[in-house]
Amino acid sequence: MNKAYLLIGGNEGERMDELARACRKIIEFCGPLIRRSSLYETAAWGKTDQAAFLNQALLLETSLTAPSLMEMLLGIEEKMGRKRLEKYGPRIIDIDILFFNREIINLAGLVIPHPEIQNRRFALEPMNEIASSYIPPLLQKTILELLLECPDKLDVKKIPLII
Repeated sequence: MNKAYLLIGGNEGERMDELARACRKIIEFCGPLIRRSSLYETAAWGKTDQAAFLNQALLLETSLTAPSLMEMLLGIEEKMGRKRLEKYGPRIIDIDILFFNREIINLAGLVIPHPEIQNRRFALEPMNEIASSYIPPLLQKTILELLLECPDKLDVKKIPLII
């Protein structure tokens, strides 16, 4: 079985509900989720004149290859109503593959490890919660070390669990 770290996020609709729906679809079409971070809220990155995002890191166990997984995740985004109208624009759901096993992949439309993770606090904070000691290929530092060195200063707030 393959292990993939994913980051899901969105800033449209009922954000918590949309992330929960994305998790259900990932389980249905891709495989079981082994770990899930808390939800984190952050200001928009890249295009700042939009609503705040909710993000969550996931550890997925899957029999799919990385390209097949990416194809499946893009299909889930489309089924959930994602429209790609502008780079970094608002979206109901975004699903990224951050890491896939310990593989280094450079294909059209699929680069793993995610090439910007070390610069994105909104990805590193939830990843740190579920895999702080993971050392991504190429970067050769733990997720915690990357988080401590991250140049992104956007505020990332953990959402308290409501029971």
